[in-house]
Amino acid sequence: MLTPAHLTLIQWLSPAFPTGAFAYSHGLERVIALGDVTDADSLLVWLRNILHFGAGWQDAVLLTQALGPNADHDALDALAHALQPSAERLQESREQGAALARMVSNLTGHDLPARLLPIAVGQAARPLGLPPAEVAQLYLQGFIGNLCTIATRHVPLGQTDGQSTLSHLLPEIHALGLRAARASLDDLGSCTLAADLAALQHETMDVRIFRT
Repeated sequence: MLTPAHLTLIQWLSPAFPTGAFAYSHGLERVIALGDVTDADSLLVWLRNILHFGAGWQDAVLLTQALGPNADHDALDALAHALQPSAERLQESREQGAALARMVSNLTGHDLPARLLPIAVGQAARPLGLPPAEVAQLYLQGFIGNLCTIATRHVPLGQTDGQSTLSHLLPEIHALGLRAARASLDDLGSCTLAADLAALQHETMDVRIFRT
């Protein structure tokens, strides 16, 4: 049964919440321009790699660590900064995290400092008392769902293909959230060189629709 805490978190992670997530493509705009992502199948491969081996996994681990009762949010935020592979990826996480912290502060009356997005979500969500795996699962669904929406508009994919891609990844998002909740900082690591390179190349594109 959903609780008010679940509904609160779903609101914070929904596309309607003013973090500006729609403006950030996580380098996807670049790979679409290169012709590396052209349809639902290639999008699925791209997003699956990011989810398991890139920012998806790293953010999920950082988020679940930030939910801990003795979490050092300053140290986790510093680590999250150090893990960003490019200026645009840092901008993406920093600006969304600041927007989320600002809005949650206004809604709850609790002063939350601006942090990178997974740390901001973790610090904001800790008082909700939800299981870390569930928080990570909802976070990852929002992250991947936003990228599916961007691909739907920019490839462009049809609505069915965009939603089908997200549906295919939901079981993996569920499993990844469970694994992240059992992980430690020693389990952090990424290997998505193509995605990192796309984020670097996006900085110098002549025409850009998305901020990253």
